[in-house]
Amino acid sequence: MTRHCHACGTDYTLTGQPGRLETCGRCGADLRVCLNCVGYDPRAAQQCRDRRSEPVLEKHRANFCEWFEFASRSWVPKAGTQGRETAAREQLRKLFGD
Repeated sequence: MTRHCHACGTDYTLTGQPGRLETCGRCGADLRVCLNCVGYDPRAAQQCRDRRSEPVLEKHRANFCEWFEFASRSWVPKAGTQGRETAAREQLRKLFGD
């Protein structure tokens, strides 16, 4: 279980919580976002289990939530990202006859 970027999976090795404007060194995604928080739950109301927090509309963008706690979990790539790329390459191969 590691703390990592929600977008690319790069490990966050610094101690403590990331700052509001801190970004991933690999992909540039914001780190202090709902998608990296232990309270994030897509099935919960406002997609957050913490009832004290203010609603955040853009879960992938940095915010001012004072209840943010960086989640430690296993990295699992987003579903369909590899499949889309592979499908696009296959279509190009068919188009150009390769």
